[in-house]
Amino acid sequence: MTNEELKTILEAHEKWLKGLENGERANLSGADLKNADLRGAILIFADLRWADLSEADLSGTGLRYTNLKGTNLSQVILKNADLYGANLRGANLSYADLSDADLRWADLSEADLRNANLSYADLSSADLSGADLSGADLRYTDLRKANLTNVKNPPSRWKRRINNN
Repeated sequence: MTNEELKTILEAHEKWLKGLENGERANLSGADLKNADLRGAILIFADLRWADLSEADLSGTGLRYTNLKGTNLSQVILKNADLYGANLRGANLSYADLSDADLRWADLSEADLRNANLSYADLSSADLSGADLSGADLRYTDLRKANLTNVKNPPSRWKRRINNN
């Protein structure tokens, strides 16, 4: 996908969000957006299922309620991104930078979060069931009311908390 095509889709999506004429919800499912620069983009309610966003920069991006199911987000920068209520089920977020991200109520079930930076992220009420957290940086991460059922490779200090859930 060219930068011009992406720009056109993003502009139409913004119009759709505002209820303006010629607006259209962004459908980027299966798109190759590897290394894309989407800093600060507004992709609320967009469809990005199974897209390749590996190594992309999505810092500060608005992804509320976005469908990212099965998306390749490995090594992506999602610092300060708004992923409230996003569907990240089965997504590959290995080595992703999610520091300071808002992931409240997000579905991260079965997600690959190996070696992801989740420091200072808000994962309260998120679904992490079956997610792989080996090597993830969880310093100062808010996990209140998060579903941690069957989390794979949790930090050793969590084992008691998960078993007593």
